[in-house]
Amino acid sequence: MVRPGARNLITDVAGLRIGQAENERVRTGVTVLLADEPALAVVDIRGGAPSSRDTAGLDLVSLVERVDAIVLSGGSAFGNDAPSGVAAFLRAEGRGFEIAPGAPRVPIVPGAILFDLVNGGDKDWGEEAPYRALGRKAAAKASRDFALGNAGAGFGASAGAYKGGLGSASAVTDDGLTIGAVVAVNSVGSPLIPGTDVFWSFPFEQNGEFGGRRLKKNIAPDLDLPPDMKGARPMENTTIAIVAIDADVSRVELQRIAIMAADGFARALRPVHTPFDGDLVFAVSTAKRKLAEPRQLQIMRLGHIAADCLARSIARGVYEAGTLGAVKSYRDIFG
Repeated sequence: MVRPGARNLITDVAGLRIGQAENERVRTGVTVLLADEPALAVVDIRGGAPSSRDTAGLDLVSLVERVDAIVLSGGSAFGNDAPSGVAAFLRAEGRGFEIAPGAPRVPIVPGAILFDLVNGGDKDWGEEAPYRALGRKAAAKASRDFALGNAGAGFGASAGAYKGGLGSASAVTDDGLTIGAVVAVNSVGSPLIPGTDVFWSFPFEQNGEFGGRRLKKNIAPDLDLPPDMKGARPMENTTIAIVAIDADVSRVELQRIAIMAADGFARALRPVHTPFDGDLVFAVSTAKRKLAEPRQLQIMRLGHIAADCLARSIARGVYEAGTLGAVKSYRDIFG
């Protein structure tokens, strides 16, 4: 049996906090996941137009296995500055990888970005883009409670024809494992079943977390591309996410969980992983709980639940978002 955690947020996974900062004039923002202790981390990249920072270090053959934080940011390539602000904050806190005695500690802060440069915000920020400062500000505000919708990296996002946003969800198993996800939804694909107000994620919804809408009759959706997609232009669309578990797993096992979790995109958006999206999923483990046997069955179970958490998070991000400029929100359109 699986149920949402107490907050129904990724921070139900003990040892994790989320910080966020926005610039309303620019219509952009940053979301930071902070681990109380360095956490095992990997990444799975599915989109055809990704942009990220320090993800190569998460490869299974790389030396550094654990991260201090992970950053999701708006701003396209400019947003890759945001991890620098987070790293500066963490270094001041004495956090980071110890390379040698007496050398400065090096915080490990990978990140990924989405494109929000044509959402009507004022992008004339001068010589210095705002993302380093936003990253530092977000890290300083990290908490177990945080806002959804027009918040953090989801502030200026859009999902298909609708306002996108920042979403999160969690799940707790009957034997005490906790799984969570956080996602910034900026997809070319649609989150809704064509011709309805029903999210593709509706079979996985818990406790009306994204409106409780259900199909009123059987439908046969057109198998072609949906009419409520966003403009399909290279590098202008990306859904970036983090899934987290508290199970003590190896990096190889965590990589399999990340691969399975990426299927949550396909349960919530249509089409997905296109040439125009930079879709990726980070996965982290705080290793607080031992896994029962048979072990590989538990890995399959965690990946399956993580995919559902991610699908729910995507719908929540769209449902909780508010109209921003010309991009109307789900609730303004459908009530």
